[in-house]
Amino acid sequence: MSDLIELYRQTLRIRLVEEEIAKRYSEQKMRCPTHLSIGQEAVAVGVSSLLSNQDKAYSSHRAHAHYLAKGGCLNKLIAELYGKETGCTAGRGGSMHLSDLDVGFVASTAIVANSIPLAVGNALHQQVQKKAEISIAYFGDGATEEGAFYESTNFAAVKKLPILFVCENNQYSVYTPLKPRQPEGRSITRLAQEIGIKSIAVDGNDINQVINATQELLNHVRSGLGPALIECHTYRHREHCGPHFDDDLNYRPRVDIERWLANDPLFKMTQELAKQNNWSAIKADIEKELMLEIHSAFDFAENSPFPDPKQNNNYLYAN
Repeated sequence: MSDLIELYRQTLRIRLVEEEIAKRYSEQKMRCPTHLSIGQEAVAVGVSSLLSNQDKAYSSHRAHAHYLAKGGCLNKLIAELYGKETGCTAGRGGSMHLSDLDVGFVASTAIVANSIPLAVGNALHQQVQKKAEISIAYFGDGATEEGAFYESTNFAAVKKLPILFVCENNQYSVYTPLKPRQPEGRSITRLAQEIGIKSIAVDGNDINQVINATQELLNHVRSGLGPALIECHTYRHREHCGPHFDDDLNYRPRVDIERWLANDPLFKMTQELAKQNNWSAIKADIEKELMLEIHSAFDFAENSPFPDPKQNNNYLYAN
């Protein structure tokens, strides 16, 4: 039960951080687009609970949960959203370009599927250098429609690279559901299996399913048997990009929204933890501790300096 309490704490931490981002976003101090992971946190927490700092993670535009679950510094994340020098990429990357090399979170990128080949390239490096670590590539269901996904998974399978592909299938690409985008009956898991990759599909809002499947797949990868893929069916609560809810646009059926909200990962964990003695007091203490940390992170960002424009050329690949 103590393990579940820690998983709950990490999941709630990501939820509260992002809810605070949403609350403050209208202040116009965070001037970068932001894609929130509210509702999808159990995937990142479950996968990262089985990783080490030496394992290297790559993500896409919706990266806050992956960054935080891997151990990325909260102060640096919030400062990055504020465009401050103390941010994780010195205030020059914003929400979609996060990095914390101290914990093995290498990069996130804004272009759909663009981080997948980067992770595969790192896995090739790990294999050649005979490193005792693996790469992790996070992406959404929309990325599986890009050529980069096919080429990368095919290359990883041929070379038997040490990489875990993590697909967060939240059912939508911006406003478009799966049906108009992918052939009827298509399964991302079966697709990966046909490419030659060991694959498992799970309820991404059930942290136990995520952990159990990830453990099985990591055993496969770490044994040198080649890449693996976990497809996590999940659901974002808020709009594709931004702090608000957009259910008034009616692109998601109300019955689906209600079904997924009832399957919220925090709600599912709370149901189990309610059996714990003194759970109400434990829960209140966790919430108080987390909110103090979060408010401190926002204070850190507010009080940090903006980057010196004279240093901009130091961050260019070409001039």
